[in-house]
Order: sequence, then structure tokens, then C-alpha cells
Amino acid sequence: MTIRGLITYCCFVSCAMAQAPCLTVTGDQIVGSDFARAIPAFANISPNSPLALSPLPGHARVFHLSEMQSIAARFSIPDDLLHEVCFQFAMETLNIDRVAEAMGNALQLPDARIEILETSPAAAPVGTIEFTRDDLGTPASPDSKTPVPWRGNVVYAGNRRFPISAKVRIVAPITRLVAIESLKSGVVIQADQMRTEVIDGFPVATSKSPSPERIAGMVPLRPIAAGGEIRVDNLARPNEVNRGDLVQVEVHFGAAHLALTGRAETAGRVGDTVSVRNPDTSKVFQALVEGIDRVIVGPPGSVGSRNEGD
Repeated sequence: MTIRGLITYCCFVSCAMAQAPCLTVTGDQIVGSDFARAIPAFANISPNSPLALSPLPGHARVFHLSEMQSIAARFSIPDDLLHEVCFQFAMETLNIDRVAEAMGNALQLPDARIEILETSPAAAPVGTIEFTRDDLGTPASPDSKTPVPWRGNVVYAGNRRFPISAKVRIVAPITRLVAIESLKSGVVIQADQMRTEVIDGFPVATSKSPSPERIAGMVPLRPIAAGGEIRVDNLARPNEVNRGDLVQVEVHFGAAHLALTGRAETAGRVGDTVSVRNPDTSKVFQALVEGIDRVIVGPPGSVGSRNEGD
């Protein structure tokens, strides 16, 4: 072979090697067995010997000849057997069926119907697809058919995580409590003003339907129309003391104990501080709500006092 032919041959081999596809890896380390797939001489070393960190998904790790010589010297591998080697992490198309299975495992609702509208990105590293309930978005209302985002991960190479996302529409049978008639804000709800119904809607884990027994005796913070859902976040316990109520006042100061009747100027529940007016003197003082239409005034520093209209 002429010198020119030899140069041409060498250039051809170099170009072919540069354009050769990278070998794929699936672990967090590039090990001896990975190098042995590229250069048979590495088959003589332990297949599990860690030689370098694996590249990140979507990136390549190229070992140039100088690096190969340094690695080979550790294992007495001849230089004339070496060439550049390229590795990349094994990637695969994000499989919709596996995504749906992972979502179902996260929901733990056998009757839920999951419609996956889109996923991102198109490819991910080879690994385990993982979704959690905490990373699932929620629509404005449980009966909404609006798609919501759901963030997940592909767990690969031990405990590395590659973020993925999807847009989903989820429907499941849900039980909710509705008003039989219009309910006014601040007015105690009676048991016969409610009923339960089952509808297809979004399963919101944090808003389980309350039982009528639990709700009876509570008051809406905002009016609820007939047929409207009764939600826990729109309910409160009724006040034990309402503005304008006559309340029994107990005053404790040291060994002294005084009882009188006052008129509540503000409303409150047990544990709240309310303003009470003495009808005889028109003085207003602060008292602690102890029960239904009962308040208590302790020594200075426990419940403050002030005067108005002196």
C-alpha cells in the first residue's frame, strides 16, 4: 500500500470511528463490561469495575485516546488495542401504557378513568416511571372536566430522577353532600336539609365528602343554593355567643367571685375573646367565651378590660 493510500485508509477509519454510534449504558457507572463491548481486551478485567460516571440522559461521554491509554495502563492493556469510545445513557420513547399504569398505582382508585392527553418529553432514560398523588394538579371544581397537569419522574441508574410531565383528565365516582334547599350563611344547618349523591368527577383526595351527621349543627360561611355542594371549607361551628345576646358573666379576681348579666357586643366561639357591655353602667369589658351564652373574666392579664361611654 502506498503512503497516500495508507493515509487515506487511516482517515477513513478515523472518520468511521468518529461517526460510529455511542454504546448505551443503564447504570450510574460505566464499568469494565461496558468497555469490553467496545474493546475486547477489557474483558480481562472485572466486569463490575467502575471506570467512570455515566453521562446524563441526552448527553454523550467520549473517551479520547489519551484517556483510554490512562485507563488501560491501570490494567496493563496494550496501547495498540485502543481507540476512542463513546457512551450514552439508554433512552426510550415514553410509553403511554406504562405512564397510565404508574398513575393508576399512585391514585389507588380502581374505578378511576385516566385519559392521558399528552406527555413530555418524547424520550426518557430507561427506568421506572413514577407518579405521586401530591404532584397531581386539581381543577377549580371537582365536577370540572378541565385537564390538569401531573408531574412525575423516571427513576433510573439507582436513584437518579428524570422529570416528566403529562396533561390528564381523571374521572371517578365521588360522593358529595348537597343542599336540598337554599342555606343561608350563619344559619345552623339541619340534618333534613342535606342529602348525599354520587357523581362522576375529579377525585380530590383532600376534600372527602363529609357525613350529614358531622355537618348538622354547623353554619355556612357563604350561602349555598339548593342543589349546591356542601363543602367543609365553607362551614364553621356556630358561635356560642352572638352579638346582642344576653350572656352570663362570671368575674374572678383573687378569692372574689361575681356573677352578672351582660350583653354581647361581638360574637365568638369557645376560647374567643368578646366584648360585653354591662347594661347597668354601659361599661364595655373583654371576656372569654366559656360556653353557650356564658363568658368569664379572670384576673388582670388573663382577660383585659376597657371602658367605653364613661
